[in-house]
Amino acid sequence: MRKLSRAFYARNTIVVAQELLGKYLVHESRGVQRVGRIVEVEAYLGPHDLAAHSSRGLTERTKVMFGPPGHAYVYMIYGMYYCMNVVTEQVGHASAVLLRAVEPVKNITARTQGPGLLCRSMRIDRRLNAHDLVSNTFYIASGPLVEPLRIVKRPRIGVDYAGIWARRLLRFYIRDNPYVSKA
Repeated sequence: MRKLSRAFYARNTIVVAQELLGKYLVHESRGVQRVGRIVEVEAYLGPHDLAAHSSRGLTERTKVMFGPPGHAYVYMIYGMYYCMNVVTEQVGHASAVLLRAVEPVKNITARTQGPGLLCRSMRIDRRLNAHDLVSNTFYIASGPLVEPLRIVKRPRIGVDYAGIWARRLLRFYIRDNPYVSKA
């Protein structure tokens, strides 16, 4: 596997989102390396995107989104689940890609369908917020192409409050993959 470079993330968010499909999320902690193949993502396009956290402006919580590309934006929802986004584009753009589901590859035994379950199974929590994804212990890598990807485009999940942004086709997943979350 080859770790993705910073330049991979410093591009259009929709392009990055689609190209993250089939890549490998790697997290090594306490001597255990966990690996999951990314099978579902959602793109959040910056402050003008009413479903993006950055639409509320620069806050302590969202400052990572406004920073350099290739960092993890990890936050808690419902007071119990962590979610992980990958910051994209240039500094100040405040866009990111939410990782929604991974297919277990190595040392993952729990469910991974949905962003909260993905983080729980990969041992991702707030300590990894702002972590540089070009590091040696927490990163995304390319690997062998298992099969040609057939990408499905759908509206994002759980953003009905965002008006027209809720209907935009910004959720991408690998067709027929059994690890895609149900929605």
